[in-house]
Amino acid sequence: MTTSARPRWRKSSYSNNGGDCVEVATNLAAFHGVVPVRDSKRAGGPVLTVPATSYVAFVSGLKVGEWPL
Repeated sequence: MTTSARPRWRKSSYSNNGGDCVEVATNLAAFHGVVPVRDSKRAGGPVLTVPATSYVAFVSGLKVGEWPL
């Protein structure tokens, strides 16, 4: 685990290169309490910073089908 303030961006393994993807930088969650999210097509564009607890709740909800895609 890193304490770096620089985000390490990654795309979901479910991304199909169709252009509708987001990237997340979960490496900041443990020490900074946030998960930055951005549009993969606009790497230099705006970044949404989500509280780590909200991100975990969202991903957990997706896994159990609370928010079907």
